Amino acid sequence: MLRTIVVFLFLFLIWTVLCWPMDVPHALVGIFVVGCVALLTADMFLKRTEFFTHGKRYTWFIYYMLIFAWECFKANIDVAYRVIHPDMPINPGIVKVKTSLKSETGLTFLANSITLTPGTLTVDIDKENGSLYVHWIDVKNKDVKGATEKIVKKFEKILTEIFE
Repeated sequence: MLRTIVVFLFLFLIWTVLCWPMDVPHALVGIFVVGCVALLTADMFLKRTEFFTHGKRYTWFIYYMLIFAWECFKANIDVAYRVIHPDMPINPGIVKVKTSLKSETGLTFLANSITLTPGTLTVDIDKENGSLYVHWIDVKNKDVKGATEKIVKKFEKILTEIFE
């Protein structure tokens, strides 16, 4: 039941922001829609609700969003340069990277962060071995340690603080 309440509050907060300024009809529709969604999906979203009581996780998440936005900006510039460059300097390939993240949420965030950063795409996750297979537009390091350092390390420490 706690999961459903937490999901309801989070979704209703989003509903309130999207429907601002809030009036009674929008609030009632929001309560109904968000209540239905929370009842149907809460068990899929939250497995460890105690994380919501740790304030430092929110601070780390804000820091993560800033780092992710910066990395995404840099990667967009890099990919745009490669597209408009006459020789199109690419060296594509799939590399294996290692991670110390164990939680499904942490691994999902890491994989999505890699995929949403232009120039890289997470192809597969091997949870048992803590490995991700990443398609990289310009392979700089073929060894696991070097590729991990270039692709994963910028997100992994922060995600560990948030989800582990």
